[in-house]
Amino acid sequence: MIEVNLWSGLRHVTGGATVVEVEGATVGAVLDALVAAHPGLAPFIEAGVSVAVDGEIITGDRFAEVPDGAEVFLMQRLKGG
Repeated sequence: MIEVNLWSGLRHVTGGATVVEVEGATVGAVLDALVAAHPGLAPFIEAGVSVAVDGEIITGDRFAEVPDGAEVFLMQRLKGG
């Protein structure tokens, strides 16, 4: 199981949880599992998120490995220029 830390603004779609456990060996599998467990996360993930795995920000690579026990954070993607 992977513990995914969510930003606090998502609590309203996860029943108050800011840490959610899901199965997944890749970033894509983790994101898919998050949506399966909490369908209310779908619009946020589809809008674009960044995923940090053990301190490394992964953006756009759904095939990046997520080792069991990794520290994972889901973050809003910052836009601007």
